[in-house]
Amino acid sequence: MRVGQGFDAHRFGDGDHVMLGGVRVPHDRGVVAHSDGDVILHAVADALLGAAGLGDIGHFFPDDDAQWAGADSGDLLARVVRAVADSGWKPMNVDCTLVAERPRVATHVAAMRERMAGLLELGVDAVSVKATTAERMGFIGREEGLAAFATALLSRA
Repeated sequence: MRVGQGFDAHRFGDGDHVMLGGVRVPHDRGVVAHSDGDVILHAVADALLGAAGLGDIGHFFPDDDAQWAGADSGDLLARVVRAVADSGWKPMNVDCTLVAERPRVATHVAAMRERMAGLLELGVDAVSVKATTAERMGFIGREEGLAAFATALLSRA
């Protein structure tokens, strides 16, 4: 078995929603990102890639490559899952933590877990999504952006 960890952060910008865990969450701002800026799915992708020894999301989907502009992070994560499988590994579980003052996501967590479980080819019980605030400290506390951490466990396929 192998364990990987991932992190992603994006600053807020214009928009009326954020993508989190593959779910459109209404918000009074969007995020500034090359793709759809889903910090949870990006952190999970990095955790999977790290555990498999395959590098990071920026290696697979460079932000200076126009083909990934506005990309659906669910599609990116599905590609990562295939790459991990091609290298002889499969996800066993993932654990994610969103760090944001807003938007509040409690009512969206079940949908996030379902969406991620489908992308990861796991049962919902193997996908954890939690949220916390930064207690009004730093860029997150000032509501300038949001971040996510993820841990993934892989086993040999």
